[in-house]
Amino acid sequence: MRVLGIESSCDETGVALYDTERGLLGQALFSQIDMHAAYGGVVPELASRDHVRRVLPLIRQVLSEAGCGPEQVDGVAFTAGPGLAGALLVGAGVGRSLAYGWGVPAVPVHHMEGHLLAPLLEEAPRPGEERPDFPFVALLVSGGHSLLLEARALGDYRPLGESVDDAAGEAFDKVAKMMGLGYPGGPRIAALAEKGEAGRFRFPRPMTDRPGLDMSFSGLKTFTLNTINDLGGADALSDQDRADIALAFQDAAVDTLVIKCRRAMEQTGGERLVVAGGVSANRSLREKLDAAMAKRGVRVFYPGLAYCTDNGAMIAYAGALRLAAGEHSGLPIAVRPRWPLAELNPLSA
Repeated sequence: MRVLGIESSCDETGVALYDTERGLLGQALFSQIDMHAAYGGVVPELASRDHVRRVLPLIRQVLSEAGCGPEQVDGVAFTAGPGLAGALLVGAGVGRSLAYGWGVPAVPVHHMEGHLLAPLLEEAPRPGEERPDFPFVALLVSGGHSLLLEARALGDYRPLGESVDDAAGEAFDKVAKMMGLGYPGGPRIAALAEKGEAGRFRFPRPMTDRPGLDMSFSGLKTFTLNTINDLGGADALSDQDRADIALAFQDAAVDTLVIKCRRAMEQTGGERLVVAGGVSANRSLREKLDAAMAKRGVRVFYPGLAYCTDNGAMIAYAGALRLAAGEHSGLPIAVRPRWPLAELNPLSA
């Protein structure tokens, strides 16, 4: 089965063609980062309009590079949520229309399920690694989402904990904006933290002094802002001040995620942990999680760096699994900007 995947939930237009026997045949991605950077964050209307401009040329590019015509596509998968309503409608409208015109089934894909399954996507795992099998515990840290869940089977996800306010990715972006680092904040904070002096600042690890697996990063963001103001404001910060603050913030955010993951593994007794989403590319998070989980005999799995951020490949792959399990959409085009992962139907592929 060859499945065309379309991702348009936020500020990246991703298209990919996945073959269930041969793997990924082609993919293309256009990022809107440069356009949104001028505003310090994503502007929904601009995002939607840019998806309209990009999606069809990217589809033509992917099919051409794969040497595949429309008649050789067996299904179309598109991100139906969660995300920006206008942006989702672009991908859903194009995906459903192409499927109807080509006479093939279409399937809506949950954006976070795409991230969840991304570590299974690559044809050859990195040396010494293997693909995670169900069941496993997953930490999903992507944009406005930070959640822990137990993945028991395809579509069978039990929530364990989530952010009650700002997600980790949002906090990275907002702290970067506070210091005038630009958008997106995650890579900029991580790069600056490399130059930071450890121990100068000590930031709190929110909600780790009480039981439970819920997370909160709003207070950490406020603590960071207060630290900046204590130093005279963003304009008064030296390069070293910025680096030291970036390191202290990153350490606090990463330690919080590691502590919550450790508790989740203790609570479930699981032996496999999947970490996915944009923040999963953070090197400090990977190093600290690997060290903490190794002490418990837990294997940790990450997607390749190319599949941490939003992409069409993860949507094509998740769609292929759901189409193989017999799921497909009707003719009406519908999206769900808010869509709890626990509401997905368990399927057996």
